[in-house]
Amino acid sequence: MDGPERSSTGKFCAKGVNCPDGSVRYTPGRKDSPLTVDRLNALLLACALVLLVAVAAVRLTSRSGLPSLLLYLGIGLLLGHDGLGVDFRDAELTQVLGYAALVVILAEGGLSTRWKDIRPSAPEAAVLATVGVLISVGVTAAAAHYLAGLEWRAALVMGAVVSSTDAAAVFSVLRRMPLPRRLRGLLEAESGFNDAPVVLLVVAFSGLDGAGAAQGAERWLVLPGMLAGQLALGLVMGLVVGRLGELALRHVALPAAGLYPIAVLALCVLAYAGGALVNGSGFLATYVAGIVLGNARLPHGPATRGFSDAMAWLAQIGLFVLLGLLAEPSELWRDAWRAVVIGGALTLLARPLSVVLCLVPFRRPWRDQAMLSWAGLRGAVPIVLATIPVGAGVADSDRIFNIVFVLVVVYTLVQGPTLPWVARRLRLGEEGGRAVDVDIESAPLDRLRGHLLSVAIRENSLMHGVEVAELRLPPGAAVMLVVRDGESFVPRPTTVLRRGDELLVVATDQVRDAAERRLLAVGRGGKLAGWLGYGEPGEPGEPGER
Repeated sequence: MDGPERSSTGKFCAKGVNCPDGSVRYTPGRKDSPLTVDRLNALLLACALVLLVAVAAVRLTSRSGLPSLLLYLGIGLLLGHDGLGVDFRDAELTQVLGYAALVVILAEGGLSTRWKDIRPSAPEAAVLATVGVLISVGVTAAAAHYLAGLEWRAALVMGAVVSSTDAAAVFSVLRRMPLPRRLRGLLEAESGFNDAPVVLLVVAFSGLDGAGAAQGAERWLVLPGMLAGQLALGLVMGLVVGRLGELALRHVALPAAGLYPIAVLALCVLAYAGGALVNGSGFLATYVAGIVLGNARLPHGPATRGFSDAMAWLAQIGLFVLLGLLAEPSELWRDAWRAVVIGGALTLLARPLSVVLCLVPFRRPWRDQAMLSWAGLRGAVPIVLATIPVGAGVADSDRIFNIVFVLVVVYTLVQGPTLPWVARRLRLGEEGGRAVDVDIESAPLDRLRGHLLSVAIRENSLMHGVEVAELRLPPGAAVMLVVRDGESFVPRPTTVLRRGDELLVVATDQVRDAAERRLLAVGRGGKLAGWLGYGEPGEPGEPGER
């Protein structure tokens, strides 16, 4: 046989064992199907074409407002068993590759998250990612049991699978929306934090079967402590790896600029592996390490963020296409009504209830709460998590997978395009004309014990119209070159900076941080940065922190 055989009682069978109907599951690596050079050529051709189509399709999704995941899922369905005939049914391989893709996506989310944006809302995000998830799980599981007819174990698994907001969907959709910083930061932080507890809950609920009453009660009692311990270990591992990686990369000059992005991404993966090996939450460790490294002002920061963004796009495309291959449209519609009912309970009841109850101590305005309730996007994470009960042999695991797949597609179509409309109706637009930071990239000058800072003045930066002398850089830092309209020149103290200029600033190790803070301060406050509270050389660059 050329692929896995379907069991008469289940869609997938555990690896290396006989299916209930006597068929044996396909095991990769058999001698009669080696990966030859010819097959490799065909595989590379197919992958390249899929990637090119997916990249071109991003333009379509950006214009329509739809999350790109829907298009990638559609490509997978088109290539799959009921489409062009690609026979892929390996749920375990999908789970493994899904975990790997989620690590990359969470790492990019952490690296591109500004701590100053999420710091005010970090406590709220932590509560939503823990208590809020538990509330959503309970309400959704009750709806799945009483309204959709699932057994309690399957209902609990269903509630846990769909109760987290998806990091990839939130990062890709909300960052293009003009939301206030307080809301965007809270949604990004929540989506990065809540994957960890949800994964732990899905694994725990999937393993509850087969135990006696006493043993089952004991597991329920120790579950909260186990979850708290794993989250704490993941948090500590992420902080340790991120901080040690920051110290190393800031003081070691690598021979090539391209090595810095690789090292940073490798550190995020190291945090995941280290957290998982000590029985902690690897996903939380990855996201925390990414935040630490992304806010550390490492050399070649913009290049690192660009590299991680490209890797996250690649992970998303591969993951969504793979999930589309795993699904079969002919079977999805049998449980479509259950997906609509459970998704409705999640979107209209469980999510708003969890937001309202969790944010009571923080006194959020009702408009913020309404937006947070509607912006709980689901994406690839629930579909990946739906493969966990398959491997655990949970009853109705096929039905869980089908329901989750349809739920994600339907409610992404409903919520994604309507988010801008909801934001406008709630009058939650980003403050108009807000100044943006300048882009600063640092390259170490090892032998000179200094740094070369490349500063790009963006469109809304208030550095426009400032003279070089008015930058008031600390002693030991100076603007050496200005590139304007493709031409470079050595500036004078009276040279007026303009939008689109690129500056080359040389700073010694001792004043590098102070120079960066001063440049950021002038970019936000202009000539009056000091008067407006944006800091002076050597002081923090945020208003109100002096």
